[in-house]
Parts: sequence; structure tokens; C-alpha cells
Amino acid sequence: MRRRLAASYLLLMTLVLLALEIPLALTLASRESDLVRADRLADATRFAALARPGLRTDTIGTVRDELARYDELYGIGAAVLDRDRHTFVRSVSYHLEPARGEAAVRAALAGQQYTSAESVLPWTSDPIVVAVPVNDNGEVLGMVIIVSPAGRVRDAVTFWWLALGGIGLLAALACVLTARNLANWVLRPVTVLDAMTHEVAAGDGNTRISDQAGPPELRRLTRSFNDMAYAVADAMERQRAFVAHASHQLRNPLTALRLRVEELGPSLADDDGRSEHRLALEETDRLATVLDGLLTLARAERGQHQLVTIDAVAVAESRVAAWEPLARHHGTALTLSVGLPVALVHVVPTALDQTLDALIDNAVKFSGPGGRVEVEVLPADGGIAVHVRDDGPGMTDTQLDQATERFWRAPDAQNIDGSGLGLTIAAVLVDASGGRLAMTHADQRGLDARVWLRSLDTPA
Repeated sequence: MRRRLAASYLLLMTLVLLALEIPLALTLASRESDLVRADRLADATRFAALARPGLRTDTIGTVRDELARYDELYGIGAAVLDRDRHTFVRSVSYHLEPARGEAAVRAALAGQQYTSAESVLPWTSDPIVVAVPVNDNGEVLGMVIIVSPAGRVRDAVTFWWLALGGIGLLAALACVLTARNLANWVLRPVTVLDAMTHEVAAGDGNTRISDQAGPPELRRLTRSFNDMAYAVADAMERQRAFVAHASHQLRNPLTALRLRVEELGPSLADDDGRSEHRLALEETDRLATVLDGLLTLARAERGQHQLVTIDAVAVAESRVAAWEPLARHHGTALTLSVGLPVALVHVVPTALDQTLDALIDNAVKFSGPGGRVEVEVLPADGGIAVHVRDDGPGMTDTQLDQATERFWRAPDAQNIDGSGLGLTIAAVLVDASGGRLAMTHADQRGLDARVWLRSLDTPA
């Protein structure tokens, strides 16, 4: 936007300069040409006065010496022609093409002065031609024609045009500098606002902007943004605090409730009562899992996180070893594949551990007996990718888009244990680590959960 604003200022300045300098340049060229033509007409008039007696008596007289001296001093050719267009006398450098001389001869024979009409421009090569009739009591005896080279006039016009061009360039440079400073002054608060908006969207509720720079309108906008940031940060903090406090405060009553329900077990004699008692205990356990998940999610979303460096290969080995007994109990083959011995990554503490726990847990539960779950660590896209693949039933594209939403569960997984917060927590932790969590279809069947994290050599 800064470049576009500066370019618009420069375009307007260029148009103004062109509107002013083009007419001025043409005026200067016309003025220089008119000065030379007026001077040559004066010289031609003087030569006509000298040539009048000679044309009347058919004697050259002093006019030949004057033309020769004039040519020697100024390098300008001149000639005297009689009324029959015959050359009466001429200087050495006089040369005029018949096509250009015809108009001058006709005008002089008609008793009129003639000058070249066009102005001399930097690219003009034609000479300046003037013609004056030689009159005697109203009778045209002949004419004086002066052919002046345009080099000197062309050099003078070129100088003025270059001077105007230099002035225009200096003005354009001043305009660019002014436009740049003005654009920076106007757009610096907008740039800062844009950056701070992204930080607020990323969860940094402590972002504030100085309202002492820029135009008054942008200062008011900055103050409004700060007020909005305060309100958003306060609302987010209140929401997180409520979730955390509610989860924490409900744990004790829930534990007491479970103990009381558990104590009712021995007093139940019939099978239906014991069945309902078992379901009540399962629901309390499920509620405890949900509360734990909400508390973990609230902590994961709270403010900025300090990143640490860990070995993704070592973490993957430990989590596979921890989940292998459960996978074996379910009849699922859990394997690990690594593409490098050490993979150092920047993450939030325990982020990769909790993420792999959630992904492996889901993969084992949905793969079922005879299924296969593979955990793979390999370099990818300048960082480290950790894949958790299974050959379970998989999900549709719509379900994959909803998989990380809070409390979302697939329609065919409503009766499977879980709180619906595992993938949500994993996504929050990976995002806080500067990484990406993606759920895609596996090559053959099932799902491929890919966690990409910045390696030790990857710039932030």
C-alpha cells in the first residue's frame, strides 16, 4: 500500500510537471528561434539596402565584400538574386535547396519578408531561411536570402530543455521523498495495527499500540483498537478462568459423588440395580475425563508459551512404548519408524507427548483387532513431521474438517470412550508450538494424522 500511495503521488506530480514544462519548453524553443530570425531579418534588410544601387546599375559594388565578410565572421551564407531569380552575388557557404528556396523566392518577389515558420527543436537539422525583397520606389529589383545554420539555436534550445528536465527530475525526486515520508507517516499506524491484529487473533491478549503517531483519525482508530484489545483479552481471560475454575471446583464434588455411588454397590441385590450402578460409575468417570480435558485445554490456551527443544524421535519412542501394552490388548499392531537418529524440535513443554497420546489413543481405539498403527518421524518441509497412521474406518472430508472442534465426535463413535477434547487440545498445543496438525486420508485405508514442527535449524 505504501508503494501504491507513493506511486499515485509521483504520477500526479509527473502530470503536473509535464503540463507545465512541455508548454514552457516549446515557448523557449520558439523564443530562441524568433530571436535568431529577427536578427537575420535585420541583416538581410541591411544587405538589401546595400544591394539596391548595384541591382539598378547592374554593378556589384560593395555588397559582395559585405557578404564575404559576414560569411567569414559568422559562418552564415547569404545571396542576392535579381527579379529573374538569377544569382547576382553570393557568399562562399551559401547553399539552399530549391524546394526550400521556392517559398522564400515567391514571397520576396511579392514584396514580402519571409522567414522559416517552424521553431528549432533539439532534433531539427534544417537551416533557418529568411528573405527580404530589394525595393526601389515600390519596384522589386531582387531579393536577399540568408541561410543560417540551426546548430547554435539547436544547442541553446537543447540546453534549456536539459535544464528543464533536470529541474523536473529534482522536483520528482523531492516529490518521491515527500510522498515516501507522508506515506510512512500515514501508513505506519496502519501497518502496526495490521501486525497487532494478527497477534490478537493468535491469542496474544497483551498487545497494545502507541496512539502518539500518525494522523488524528488513525490515532483515534488506535485508541479504539486498544480498547477493543483490552475487552477481547478480558473476555478471553474470563472465559479461560471460568473453564479452569469450573473444572477444578467440580472435581471434588464429583469425586465425593463417585464414592457415594460406589458405596451403594454392595446394597444392590438385583441384576438390574447392579447394571444401573455400573453405568452410573462409568458416567462419573466419563465426566471426570471431560473435566480433566477442559482444565488441560484452558491451560494450553492461556497466554504465551515458553518453547523448549526436545528430541521428537525420543518422545515418539517413549509414547509408542507406553501405548504398546494397550495396543496389544486390543489386538492392534503398533510400530515405530524413524527416518533419522535425532530430530530436535521447538515445542511447548509436553506438547508432543500429549499430542501423540491423543493421536495414538484414537488410532488404537478405531483400528480394532487385527488393525495396524504406524508412528513415523521424518524430516519434511524444512522441519520435522510426525505421522500417526491407522487402517481403521477413517472419516469423510467433512468429518476431517470438524475433527479438532471441541466435544465433536463422529456419528458412529458416540459409544466409544472419550471426551471429544483430545484432538482439540493437541491442535492448540501444536499451534502454540508454531507447528501444524493436519488430518488426512491414508494412502490405502484409515487416517493419517500429521504433526509438523519447527526443527532446531528452522527459522521462526
